[in-house]
Amino acid sequence: MKIVIGCGGAVMFLNALLTWFTAVGPDSLLGNILYAVIAAVAGLWALRWWLRPWPGHTESLVLLATANLVIFAACAMVANPVYGAVGALQLVATGGYLTLFHGPRVLAAHVAWSMLAALALCLRMVLADSGDTALALSLVLIMIAALVVVLPALQFCYWLQRTDALSDPLTMLLNRRGLDYYLTGWFASTDPTPLCVMVIDLDRFKSVNDTFGHPTGDRILVQTADSLRAAADRNTLLARSGGEEFVVVARLAPAAARAAAECLCRAIATQPLPDDTHLTASIGVAVEATPTDPNLLLQRADTAMYRAKRLGGNTVLLADPTMNAVS
Repeated sequence: MKIVIGCGGAVMFLNALLTWFTAVGPDSLLGNILYAVIAAVAGLWALRWWLRPWPGHTESLVLLATANLVIFAACAMVANPVYGAVGALQLVATGGYLTLFHGPRVLAAHVAWSMLAALALCLRMVLADSGDTALALSLVLIMIAALVVVLPALQFCYWLQRTDALSDPLTMLLNRRGLDYYLTGWFASTDPTPLCVMVIDLDRFKSVNDTFGHPTGDRILVQTADSLRAAADRNTLLARSGGEEFVVVARLAPAAARAAAECLCRAIATQPLPDDTHLTASIGVAVEATPTDPNLLLQRADTAMYRAKRLGGNTVLLADPTMNAVS
């Protein structure tokens, strides 16, 4: 993707050079100076994508805002206003990037900016001596179709596909891929509250499947997921990491984490189950004030969970952050 996006910048660079030396290019000293700047910025933009790591959220927005401004400036400075209005279609390409890598608010801002830019360039075309109102309206409609109709629809379809890829189809909690995806953001946060990870494993769940069948087991997993949603705080991250194992991530101090885990343990033990089945859970809890490794925190919570299971289940154990043991 970095190579492809950088190639987009290289195309902008070449297009600026070719336009600069054609009859439809800038026809004033200011226009020629601006086109030199535009070509240089487009070239540097391409090199940044090729040579540097993938940008963070803020830098990504700055890069795309720069591209939008360069495109508009290049279109506005050409001597031929029709060519300039047609060039506004390049804003669809930057919109495609925002569709994939940013949210609906950013895309909405881009659509608003692009439509204003297109209207300004088309108005310039109409006000020219050889202005063609019908052609200007046609170009505006094309921009509306691409920006207002196609890009939001593509973003919605991409969101559905990503949600499907990151969700467990049975319980509609996050799956392990979704947990890894969102947990990275929690570790990058500057929130000073300690980070808590709970690993929950249903006790003797295999016997439930063997006795009542897998359809009953699936219904119990769905009901357990619903119980976790009802008992957990709304800012909590919930996932089914596999089989009968669930993961809960929250911002909690050790004492509050233990209390929350015990609440979840009771919620699972007291939920009404089909066929008079009684179900409990073993929960391992790991808490760190300044966590650095998601896998290590998950591993410590997992180890605590297995210790709780060996104690007979229906138990909460808190991992010791300094001794890699449990208390």
